[in-house]
Amino acid sequence: MTTTPTQGAAAAAVRPIHHAAVALVKKFEGLYLTAYHCPAGVLTIGYGHTGPDVQDGLRITEERAEDLLEADLAKAAADVDRLVRVPLTDEQRGALSSFVFNVGAAAFGKSTLLRKLNGGDYASVPAELARWTKGGGRVLPGLVKRRAAEGVLFTATSALHLPNVVDPATVTEASD
Repeated sequence: MTTTPTQGAAAAAVRPIHHAAVALVKKFEGLYLTAYHCPAGVLTIGYGHTGPDVQDGLRITEERAEDLLEADLAKAAADVDRLVRVPLTDEQRGALSSFVFNVGAAAFGKSTLLRKLNGGDYASVPAELARWTKGGGRVLPGLVKRRAAEGVLFTATSALHLPNVVDPATVTEASD
């Protein structure tokens, strides 16, 4: 476990995203090689990739999905590095990168979660994550499970605790 202060966007290029966070995102997003509308109504492809490049009927390869995920998580990690003002372990940074990947940097930047964390209240983060479970105005069971997994990863001293949370046998839906 490494604890280092956040160092801006340059840190994301040097400091990889924790492998358990990548696995968490893959598990909860699922892999879709054809564009679809997620439960919140957003056009999505790959492992949760969204944006103007995603159009109805778009198809991609698994390799392209991996590339998009890597770029999207790097951006999310850079946003975490830019916004968080307290030191984070690799697991904490990974959990927050998964969260930002899902809700966006703007929402994270205005959140009570970030305000409390930057105030040094690490213990409140899992409960604050658990508040972010709605998509399209309704509570989504997949988001409840995802936030729980992010909370476990955030509090982990080792990623050894995570596989029980994101085991395919215990998680049945992707992002809903």
